[in-house]
Amino acid sequence: MDNVPILSLIALSPLLGVLIILCLPAARGNWIRTTAVAVTLIPLALSAWLYYRFTEQLPGSQFTEQLPWITIPLNKETLGQGQVTSFFIQFQYKLAVDGLSLPLVFLTALVATMAALASVYIKKRWKTYYLLFLLLETGMLGVFMAQDLFLFFVFFEVTLIPMFFLVGIWGYMERERAASKFLIYNGLGSAIMLIAFLILVSTAGFSETQGQNGISLMYTGDLNVIIDNLFHNPQSYVSRGDLEGNFFFLSGTLQWALFIMLLVAFGIKLPIFPFHTWMLKVHTEAPPSIVMIHSGILLKMGAYGLIRFGILLFPQQAVAWSTVLALLGVVNILYGAVLAFVQREFRLVLAYSSISHMGIVLLGIAAFNTVGLEGAVFQLVSHGLISALMFLLVGAIYERTQTTRVDELGGMAKSVPFISGMLLVAGMASLGLPGLSGFVSEFLAFLGLFETKPIVTAAGALGIILAAVYVLRGVLSITYGPPAKGIKEMRDARLVEAIPMIALVAFIVVLGIYPAVLSESLHHTVSGFDQFIRSFAKIGG
Repeated sequence: MDNVPILSLIALSPLLGVLIILCLPAARGNWIRTTAVAVTLIPLALSAWLYYRFTEQLPGSQFTEQLPWITIPLNKETLGQGQVTSFFIQFQYKLAVDGLSLPLVFLTALVATMAALASVYIKKRWKTYYLLFLLLETGMLGVFMAQDLFLFFVFFEVTLIPMFFLVGIWGYMERERAASKFLIYNGLGSAIMLIAFLILVSTAGFSETQGQNGISLMYTGDLNVIIDNLFHNPQSYVSRGDLEGNFFFLSGTLQWALFIMLLVAFGIKLPIFPFHTWMLKVHTEAPPSIVMIHSGILLKMGAYGLIRFGILLFPQQAVAWSTVLALLGVVNILYGAVLAFVQREFRLVLAYSSISHMGIVLLGIAAFNTVGLEGAVFQLVSHGLISALMFLLVGAIYERTQTTRVDELGGMAKSVPFISGMLLVAGMASLGLPGLSGFVSEFLAFLGLFETKPIVTAAGALGIILAAVYVLRGVLSITYGPPAKGIKEMRDARLVEAIPMIALVAFIVVLGIYPAVLSESLHHTVSGFDQFIRSFAKIGG
């Protein structure tokens, strides 16, 4: 297996399912569904093997795969250097994983399999649905492994179009509006990100190689080249503006501009208040299996991009804005918690809860220490599992009652005890009960920030109290109290529903009882990030 391109197999294996499903008759819904679920097991099994083989103590990325992908020749005569034999732009097909991306790769594969099982609720156009579903999974997996800016952007964009159609075709009453709002907001964020990436490639992506035949000049999106030019080679051609012929260099003002652009681009995806309204529509109008992916994975792409490109490429600017990031996190936490408390639609309760929990991620990032950053990533994984479970349960409840309004439900514990029990476990994890994954992630994030910003931490901790109130109100109103009309005729979870519920709960419990399963692979990478940020942002400790 050491010579097998394991990362490419993980990222591209869903496309095998696309090819198989294209050959199947559209009327064979069971064949199509079985094929899609079986194909999602391939990246899940491979990512589990990858997790097993990952060496925590090794610094940097592992399992690197790299090939020249796109080469665009440039006009070298413009430089006026006769010794230059080649001048070009080259984007790499480069994949790798580290302690930050590996847990998110496994989370993506797991949630995708669970969502494929939950797609039993889809009643029309199965062939088109699963084609788009598998294409979406490819984009998500690629995002967390790409090590070239252009390749990252391509995978990032691959997720937009399938998601647009999955919401717009299979969603609820206002699905077209939700899909359009999703595309407009995320398209705007992608445009800002693309401009920032092009500037980075045109400045910090420059490299010069002396060969036997002369000098080779190249612009690249390779993340390692950009990091080397920004931090490890201060006398490089691209970091100095006093060199003749150096048309582009990354000045301090331009670095600030790029950091803000990336903060906005990934803040839309996260989402950071006030860029959150599109997410509310998607959570309430998309089918449950797609919201499992959207809340469980796609929101995490925003936080991942913010850490990987915003924080690690511009640590000085990020640290200078640490208070701003912390305050944005507190706003997310309190705003989401307060509005979740007053909702009657349970899907909106969960949507605002996601905004609140993403605020905890911002608090962990704003701590700029190992504990806080570890808590932020732990929160990404934990919330991914919890939110996927929550929306899986929402789908089961809606299929049986045709409503998810809290005031129209009640007494479900008697008629569907298994679903009610799963809902209670998910609620306890969401509010941070000790012994479940939500407690570990929230504790680490708040502990990390308390070291530097105790007052902001105390304000954010109010969100935990509010979370207990709105989660318990919603869960207890649904499961207990007088039975609503038609509740007694409900059937409990089928096997195809129970399997993903049990699997997600198992991971939530394991991470809560034995967090070292995640923290061991995460700690060395995050501590390296912490040292890197402290070194180049010139902060003590």
